[in-house]
Amino acid sequence: MTYRVVQWSTGNVGRRTLRSIIARPELELVGVWVSSAAKEGKDAGELAGLDIDTGVTATTDAAALLALKPDCIVHTAMADDRLAEAVEDLKTFLRAGINVVSSSPVFLQFPYGTLPDEAIAPITEAAEAGGASLWVNGIDPGWANDWLPLLLSSGSERIDAIVCSEIMDYSTYDNPKVLFDIMGFGRDLEDLPLLLQPGILTLAWGSVIRQLAAALDIQLDSVTQHFERLPAPEPIQVGAHTIAEGTAAALRFQVHGVRDGREILTLEHVTRLHPDLAPDWPQPAGKGCYRVEIKGEPDYTLDLQLYSNGDHAEAGIVGTAARLVSAVPAVVQARNGLLTAMDLPLTTGRGLVS
Repeated sequence: MTYRVVQWSTGNVGRRTLRSIIARPELELVGVWVSSAAKEGKDAGELAGLDIDTGVTATTDAAALLALKPDCIVHTAMADDRLAEAVEDLKTFLRAGINVVSSSPVFLQFPYGTLPDEAIAPITEAAEAGGASLWVNGIDPGWANDWLPLLLSSGSERIDAIVCSEIMDYSTYDNPKVLFDIMGFGRDLEDLPLLLQPGILTLAWGSVIRQLAAALDIQLDSVTQHFERLPAPEPIQVGAHTIAEGTAAALRFQVHGVRDGREILTLEHVTRLHPDLAPDWPQPAGKGCYRVEIKGEPDYTLDLQLYSNGDHAEAGIVGTAARLVSAVPAVVQARNGLLTAMDLPLTTGRGLVS
């Protein structure tokens, strides 16, 4: 069976989902939405960075793409600074009867217990009205901290605690808005960016903790957050930006699931703009990794290293994109409504071996 797909946005993740859609024999690319007039009319192959002509050109006309009635929209438009607008976009797609796989807003990967019921209900109502499904995922939040730890947990005799970590050097991450506006690198340490405002970490990554708890049948007492920032000891060059001495250059945050006073589930990010920063913080395997640690019987430590042309940051983007595209058939075939990782069967890189 062939599934007709529209790609929604062509930024860092979107250009990689385009490549994945084009690569998969069971998917047919029928449209591409872009927000920029400069990209309108360009072939999808060019926007994906491929030396091919697909015959599918990008448009800013959203209504025309919805009128195509694709089986699925691959939605990768950035939502970190436009959460309400992104949710409205998703509801529009669902009401039109179009299934959606999306990289954001990340809290929708498992909103139960994180969002109030009245915030979830309009999304599920839109899905039911249109007879469609929505699945939000990626690599983090995503398969590095849902399927990966859950797979390891099946080999446990006893589980005392689980820690899922992203340990990365972000100096090659090509997203200035995220790095400097949302994460606050290059700011005074007293100047809290969006990510570190009260409740934001538990909103974004609390969904990871809640999903693990649900899958493992754990009743949590609370979900808490903690963060530390360290300054640059000297100026650091990150792309075209200079991180001034004394401003934020390393960030470590943790979101904990707590039961009976114990932190039994933890999501942790350790982010540096230079590998020499914060030497006492957890160190990655290789240049950057996703790590799953299970304390119990037995103890497990799994380090997932990833590289795309030698760069770990780009590899994380590729992993997010490919995960979404791999799931398109399963999401189209799934029940109507808001789906989580636990609702889908095993999805693989079927058809990708050259």
